[in-house]
Amino acid sequence: MTTTVLCAPGSGARAPSARRAGAPRARRSSALRLLVLAAALLGALFGGAAPASAHAALTGSTPAQGSVVRSAPEQVTLTFSEGVAMSDDSVRVLDPQGKRVDRGKLRDLCSGETVKYGAGLPPGLPDGTYTVAWQAVSADSHPVSGAFTFSVGAPSETSAPLPQQEAGGGVVGALYGIARYLAYAGFVVLVGGAAFVLICRPAAARVRSVQRLVARSWAALTAATIAMLLLRTPYTTSGDLADVFDLGGLRQVLETKPGAALVSRLLLLAAAALFVAVLFGAYARAQRDAGRAGSEEGRTGAEGAGDAPSGALVTSTASDAPDTPADAKRRKDLAFGLSVGGAIVAVGLAATWAMAEHASTGLQTAVAIPVDVLHLLAVATWLGGLTALLVSLYRGPYVARSDVRRFSRLAFGSVLVVVATGVYQSWRQVGTWQALTDTSYGKLLLAKAALVVVLVGIAWFSRRWTARLGEGPAPEAEATAVLESVAARTETAATDGPAPATDAPTAEADPERAAQLARQRAALASARTKRIRDADPERSGLRRSVLAEATVAVVVLAVTTVLTSTEPARTEAAVKAVGGAGQSADANQPKVLNIPFDTGGPRGKGTARVDLDPGRSGSGNALHLRLADPDGRTVDVPEVKVSFTLPDKDLGPLPVTLDHVSEGHWSARDVQLPVPGQWQLSLVVRTSDIDQVTETRNVKIN
Repeated sequence: MTTTVLCAPGSGARAPSARRAGAPRARRSSALRLLVLAAALLGALFGGAAPASAHAALTGSTPAQGSVVRSAPEQVTLTFSEGVAMSDDSVRVLDPQGKRVDRGKLRDLCSGETVKYGAGLPPGLPDGTYTVAWQAVSADSHPVSGAFTFSVGAPSETSAPLPQQEAGGGVVGALYGIARYLAYAGFVVLVGGAAFVLICRPAAARVRSVQRLVARSWAALTAATIAMLLLRTPYTTSGDLADVFDLGGLRQVLETKPGAALVSRLLLLAAAALFVAVLFGAYARAQRDAGRAGSEEGRTGAEGAGDAPSGALVTSTASDAPDTPADAKRRKDLAFGLSVGGAIVAVGLAATWAMAEHASTGLQTAVAIPVDVLHLLAVATWLGGLTALLVSLYRGPYVARSDVRRFSRLAFGSVLVVVATGVYQSWRQVGTWQALTDTSYGKLLLAKAALVVVLVGIAWFSRRWTARLGEGPAPEAEATAVLESVAARTETAATDGPAPATDAPTAEADPERAAQLARQRAALASARTKRIRDADPERSGLRRSVLAEATVAVVVLAVTTVLTSTEPARTEAAVKAVGGAGQSADANQPKVLNIPFDTGGPRGKGTARVDLDPGRSGSGNALHLRLADPDGRTVDVPEVKVSFTLPDKDLGPLPVTLDHVSEGHWSARDVQLPVPGQWQLSLVVRTSDIDQVTETRNVKIN
């Protein structure tokens, strides 16, 4: 075979005309607008995102939120929706003055699927309102925290300090989120870029722009992983950025599952560095020696990947030296070794996410973890390969039709895997159709699905452009190359004519002038190469559609990052079903009502406190009624009555028989409320023979 090269020498020449320079500027402006739009979408997405939501939810506590107990309990217990990591300082019980009163030793009360922890309390705690502040790390590596109160004897004022910042929020949370995004992006480009070189375009191993892309993605992933490891301590505990230097906290992080995953990722990245070195070293040299990088050999000025003049357009390639069987075997062995080694490293890197995040907890973890690994690898192959193709089209030499078609087939297979694994993950994390619209996780998932549909639609246009590509450059590009070559030679002859007979110093004698001319010639050579490249209408269309794909892919990765920091829909729905984890509620927690009253007579004002425990349907409820005057002192009255009515079922009124226990205190046992629903409590208070008032309140019975 022969190699046809159309040259446009990069010697000194006058500046290009405004008409020729206008087209590249217009294309750069269009690309800039797309990237600005992507940045705006990212800003809106991250600007509206709350701090990392807890993936484990507090579903119950003893004593319950807001409850009043007769005497101090032996311990405070917390029940969670899934596994959590806690330490001795994770649960703190504070008295009304803000002093810590628990024993400082965490009790593990987990049994079977029940996740429960407790904090022991000393005997003889005085009456008053106590604050329980807790903090933990859920099984999928995200921090969760909260606080609630309960009272012993009667409520009181409390000065106990509460956390001012949610765990995982603030500056530390924002930095951790950025590091997570960079880690995802680095993984995608590293794996996808390497797959693009090995599977689709081996000649790209010698293209400097592709080399820089893969190497920088490795550096970004490594830096992000180190940053996440250092930020784990403040991210899950104090929220203070200065704690990144806490070596004791770092030691504790290394003993946790997320810490072990991050360290494993760093070890795998060391192996990945060796892989990248071989890929762009020995493998690239083997491709050069075999003559399989012909398209790169015409870009010495722009890429330094060959020996042809700057601005050359290569239409076909051939090796001057015969390809010996030994060379072919060496290339085959290198490709096989890199493929196997790269696959092992890629699977290991993906597993560091799958084994420490959503897939590692909840339903069917034995299936979810490998499915998540497949999902991550398919996304990386698709979007990372797309990024490498984009760089090759915009910053690299001529890309052959066969290379683009190989990537098109690879991307299509990756999309099928992404859809199949994504459907399973969605079912596992969402559970019901209603959760897609009723939960934050479901709404984000719908947004991600919509973006993926847009991405696939743009990819369809890219496939159409791919189908229209020719084997070699389009006639328009060849004609442009000829014109540029003739124009450049004419300009060179005019500029480099006979030297004048003068003693004036030449450009070569002036190093500064020589450097300036070299820069101008390089810029002109690059401009000629871009004009030749842009003269191919099919490849110009492909570049635009691939750029649009890559822009949407950036937003998809951002949504994915936020999605992994959001409480799964199944957990959120379960929390809502029991009254909301934000209040540490239990579906059967005691009902507490404070009812002001005024009978209108002397000493007729006061407050009635009604406690209904456990506040559920059926019999077995205990009711306590306490009356206090405006100064908080207990008071007796001649008569009080309590009854319950359920208007929706036309039940009641059901009177409650009260026993006078002590001054200002009445109680009743075995209060029966037949069915759950929104009951109406009626309280009658009589302070004299003629002064009486009836107050009603709604109370939900579960």
